[in-house]
Amino acid sequence: MNTQSWPNDVEIRVQLDDGAMIFFAQRDRVFATTGPIFLFWLITTSVLLGATAIIFMRNQVRSILRLANAAEAFGRGRDSPDYRPTGATEVRKAGYAFIAMRERIKRHLEQRTAMLAGVSHDLRTPLTRIKLSLAMQPENEEINALRNDVAEMEKMVEAYLDFARNEAADEDPGPFRLGELLSEIAGNVERAGASITTDVPANISMTARRSALKRAVGNLVNNGLRYANHVWIAARRTDRHVEITVDDDGPGISPDKYEEVFKPFIRLDEARNQNESGVGMGLTIVRDVARAHGGDVTLGKSEHGGLRAIIRLPL
Repeated sequence: MNTQSWPNDVEIRVQLDDGAMIFFAQRDRVFATTGPIFLFWLITTSVLLGATAIIFMRNQVRSILRLANAAEAFGRGRDSPDYRPTGATEVRKAGYAFIAMRERIKRHLEQRTAMLAGVSHDLRTPLTRIKLSLAMQPENEEINALRNDVAEMEKMVEAYLDFARNEAADEDPGPFRLGELLSEIAGNVERAGASITTDVPANISMTARRSALKRAVGNLVNNGLRYANHVWIAARRTDRHVEITVDDDGPGISPDKYEEVFKPFIRLDEARNQNESGVGMGLTIVRDVARAHGGDVTLGKSEHGGLRAIIRLPL
């Protein structure tokens, strides 16, 4: 076919056995019938392959999202017993690895909690015998010192048991109104004769382990009242978090000690009243509860002059 030599015609040559047959066709009457068919098949094939790829990717992404949701729930203290790995081989392998890791972590926590609770419980028996023996001794300076040591040991054992009870709690997270929980804490404080102010909107609802969160906020409030004259509790809700703020008007803590006070058995007597007793587990329990819910607790300077503690929990 020759389309270049003639301006108005197309030269067509057909090879024969004894030569070639040549004929001309008008250029405006020649068209390719395979062009539209080719475009049709190209578009149809592209649409089918694209739809197949989208369906396949959606199935794989759905499996990955289910794994991510299960991991996020476990990080917030919410187990996902109904999770089953699905999807591609690699996604299922990651899912089974997550399940194995989750079971190992749960076993580790159960063993550590059982050991701590058992040791703390067993210590109470010899302490009771020592208390009885000291009670039968005459009053003198040495005996009184021993009694104070035994009383301090009892407080330490109670703190250990409180920490163990928090870790061993099998309470399932559930919805509740934060204002009601903080009102209960404030009511207990007022009945004890202490001074407290609350500023909590009534419409804040959240899902968490209620008793554990109550223990954590209660520890912050009691910690503040131990060193201050007044405590303020406030709460607010953002798009992603619920924040609970506890302020006091006490002496506060040096900023370089903010992280140190969360370590077990740490007491900063130089920053607080040295006449107050404690074993240094209160803030440890607060951070443990917050992180078990996928959040955290931070310290700062209060506008009332003392310490500010903020518990931030994800929704």
